[in-house]
Amino acid sequence: MAKKPEKEEVGTTGHEWDGIKEYNNPLPRWWLITMWLTIIWGIGYTIAYPAWPLINGATPGLLGYSSRADVQADIDAVNAQNAPLVARINDLELAAIADDSEVGGFAINGGRAVFQTFCAQCHGSGANGSVGYPSLIDDDWLWGGSIEDIYTSINNGIRYESDPETRFSEMPQFGEILAEEEVGSLVQYVGSLSGINGAVATPEGETLYLDSCAACHGDNGQGDRFVGAPDLTDAIWLYGSDPASLEETITMARSGVMPAWSGRLSESQIRQVAVYIHSLGGGE
Repeated sequence: MAKKPEKEEVGTTGHEWDGIKEYNNPLPRWWLITMWLTIIWGIGYTIAYPAWPLINGATPGLLGYSSRADVQADIDAVNAQNAPLVARINDLELAAIADDSEVGGFAINGGRAVFQTFCAQCHGSGANGSVGYPSLIDDDWLWGGSIEDIYTSINNGIRYESDPETRFSEMPQFGEILAEEEVGSLVQYVGSLSGINGAVATPEGETLYLDSCAACHGDNGQGDRFVGAPDLTDAIWLYGSDPASLEETITMARSGVMPAWSGRLSESQIRQVAVYIHSLGGGE
């Protein structure tokens, strides 16, 4: 029987760490072929498709593919499909949209999407508001809660000076007009109108109220929607009804701003979100 030849010893690369030598085993041919094929494929991909970042964009690729163009095509297809419904929403009277069998559900669902995208950041995802941001689900509306009033507030904003049709009201900073003791008396009187913070009215406070506040809020404190003056006799207070909050309101005044959404949203979107807000139960 022939003697089996001894296996030839593999050489080393010459690298050695703590007595451990690195063998110079060649990589398998199939592995090298696969590696080069993936490199070639990668180069081809970056040539065919957008890939390499430039100063103002990226290389467009020979095939001209664009994921944004695909998304825009899908959006355009949906818009074309909804175009008849959008046109009908724009043609109908605001009060008739929600009850229309053809577009009522579409308008409320579309308005909900608009609200969650553009309005929930301030008014909350459930439209219940927070300090400084009014709730849209109660019956206390500074400028009126009819669907027409809601539409106007959305379209033109509140105290949004860039819109000439915005609703505007401004409360004076009585801290610059009245003495500290007078502000304290006024705090007590205003607090007593709603009866929710234990405030006790005084004759001095009543006189100050009638002289300084009644022109907008009314002699009985029930407010005036025509000028955007809130009702002071209920339990709904945008900035709080405790004495400290009332003192800050009277001293420094409040003047929150809501942007006008005309020009940012389409006419149909404004109508849809008005319908949605009105459907939440707080609208009148």
